[in-house]
Amino acid sequence: MPADPEAGLLPQTEARPDWLLFPDPRESRGPLPEAAEGPAEQVVAGLSNSSVAITTSFDGSDILIYGAIKRQTPIPETPLDVIVTIEAPSQPLTIWQKQRRAGIWINTDRVEIGAAPSFYAVATTRPLDQILDPDWDNRYRISLPLVLRAFAGAPQVEDTLPYTEALIRLRRQNGHYRLEENAVALVEDTLFRTDIRLPANLIEGDYRARIFLLRGGEVIDAYGAAIEVRKVGLERWLYRLAFDQPLLYGLMSLAVAVIAGWGASAAFRKLRRA
Repeated sequence: MPADPEAGLLPQTEARPDWLLFPDPRESRGPLPEAAEGPAEQVVAGLSNSSVAITTSFDGSDILIYGAIKRQTPIPETPLDVIVTIEAPSQPLTIWQKQRRAGIWINTDRVEIGAAPSFYAVATTRPLDQILDPDWDNRYRISLPLVLRAFAGAPQVEDTLPYTEALIRLRRQNGHYRLEENAVALVEDTLFRTDIRLPANLIEGDYRARIFLLRGGEVIDAYGAAIEVRKVGLERWLYRLAFDQPLLYGLMSLAVAVIAGWGASAAFRKLRRA
């Protein structure tokens, strides 16, 4: 025991009359403290598919995202907008610049990106630059230019903007990055829906769907859901075999190539004889 029995204890404070420590059961308990208020408008949403199976015949998938806005107050006069995004797991990558040296094209300067999704789609009710304030865009990283999360270390070039713009342009051309404006249907500021097409060459992982409610350029509520993308059947068996037993996978690939070549040669000889 310490020499001072009150050492380390909080100083005693007189209880205020409104502290409900041991109320008299014969008296009224009084009003309960109010709970913290949430946003005036909230998203209630769902997805048509929460999982996508990649098989040997997989050629893409359509994801229907739908929902409603739950509110306890009258609808404000400021227009309501909805933004829906689907994002693949992020991976590091390197952006190379090709230059012609001695008559051949070679890789020269590069920029290493720490995290960039292989697929990213944005669907909106109206043009994105008209409904989203840049400060809120920086906070939630919604637009395509902000989809690249960070650089891996200090950049080796003075200006990284041409590299990131080139990456976004190339991925928009092959359909991996999309901005679909006016693609979200909003009915009476209450119901909304949109369809987003996932490409055939998806990578495995947990994709993230986000839904944002906006008024006056500001995000008033956000909702998130996960989409599981996995290889199944023969596709997954070959995928796991290539990583777990690469020697066996290589021998099988060689055997298939030899058999296919021999079969094609035999068929050609028979056709020539005929």
